[in-house]
Amino acid sequence: MMWLVAGALLLGAGMRMQIPIAPWLALTFLLHGARTLPVLPGMTSVAVTLYATLAVAERGILPIPGPAYFGVIAALTLTATLPFVADRLAGVRLSGWAATLIFPMAWVAFEFLQSRFTPNATWGSLAYTQYGNLPLMQLAAVTGIWGITFLIAWFASVINAAVRPFVLGYAAILGFVLLAGAVRIALVPSGRSTLRAAAVSFPSGLFPPGEVTRILEGRVEGSEVGDKLACLHEWFLDRSRREARAGAKLVAWPETSLIVFQEDEAVFLERAARLAADEKIFLAMGVGTVQLHAAKPVENKAVLIDPSGSIAFSYRKSHPVAGWEARVMKPGDGRLPVVPTAEGRMAAAICYDGDFPEFIRAVGRARADIFFLPANDWAAIKRIHFEMAAFRAIENGVPLVRAASSGISGAFDAWGRVMGEADHFSGTATMVAQVPLGNVATTYPRTGDLFAWLCVAGLAVAAIVAVIAPQGRPHG
Repeated sequence: MMWLVAGALLLGAGMRMQIPIAPWLALTFLLHGARTLPVLPGMTSVAVTLYATLAVAERGILPIPGPAYFGVIAALTLTATLPFVADRLAGVRLSGWAATLIFPMAWVAFEFLQSRFTPNATWGSLAYTQYGNLPLMQLAAVTGIWGITFLIAWFASVINAAVRPFVLGYAAILGFVLLAGAVRIALVPSGRSTLRAAAVSFPSGLFPPGEVTRILEGRVEGSEVGDKLACLHEWFLDRSRREARAGAKLVAWPETSLIVFQEDEAVFLERAARLAADEKIFLAMGVGTVQLHAAKPVENKAVLIDPSGSIAFSYRKSHPVAGWEARVMKPGDGRLPVVPTAEGRMAAAICYDGDFPEFIRAVGRARADIFFLPANDWAAIKRIHFEMAAFRAIENGVPLVRAASSGISGAFDAWGRVMGEADHFSGTATMVAQVPLGNVATTYPRTGDLFAWLCVAGLAVAAIVAVIAPQGRPHG
């Protein structure tokens, strides 16, 4: 039981504080603890330990109030427990390398299926804990995040097998991945053309707590908040003009930061177009268009205006967050915009859209040269959500500009390196970065989640083989 508790504490710390080494040790300890107990008591102990860990680690991260929170935690616990069940039921009936593959295939399979068939997307993926390990992160360009998750879980399985050839073989594979990633970074070409980008933050103190929510829900009258919205509009236009005159060629606004009533939208867009044309900039705006008293009053949009003053695209968010946002937002058509411009192909998605790698790979398939991702976070998730965006840049070989209110704005190059960042909570109003332009060809946009599907298929085959095969060498 001591191994389970130690593993659970490490897993919680790794997820909450993004400590890269913690998940490697956590799964190793948890797997050892699960194998030292009889099957039923062992799996029960794993589930109880993981439930307690996730209930603490996800507090403030999952935006779910009341008893429903604990129901969601129970579902997440099931996903995290099933790989241990697979290891005990199938792994024990296999031998050799095959036995060591059951746990990592199961972890990837259940993590992946959860991301595809539940509203959770890829939140909680072990891969995201490896942010900062740039050589390992490069694997996402080939397998997506699933290859990284596989290596973490496979480490636990190999170490617990304690068979020298397995350990040496795994070390060789991990060493190759890290070396290839390091070489990929070392060979980043110099002299790429760059674009000065600025992300302007949402102003603090303009609205009292809860008022923005009421506006977005359409539960106000225009006369109540008209003056405040006029001040908000002036804030973003003035800040954008200032950044343009300081040298920015792309000015980005966070998700739904520019709140405008539907009847006033056309007039505001004319003003924004005039500013973009006067200053010769790209204006990438996070717009929340509100239709008062409608059943779903909000159109959550990313609008790009080019230096000629023309609207290059207007995109509506395709993946509303389950709960409040899904109740008030009109979702888009699910087609990500990628448009040619004088600076290359520009693309956009919005906040939670970016947590669905299969959806975002459309940006990579279209060979976008820069990707705009407006977001709206809160303090508990600001760091992890910022870091998750780096993996989308690597997967699709595209530089990414993220403008966030109540979070961290930043820019990544196509290898996931930080070009600049600014924390809204530090009082920094603007992020400025010189962003290298241009797409880098990667495998993931073409193959998608093939690696994850292979893990699903491999687990299914292993289960069938385990049923018909004689019992292999017990875990030791």
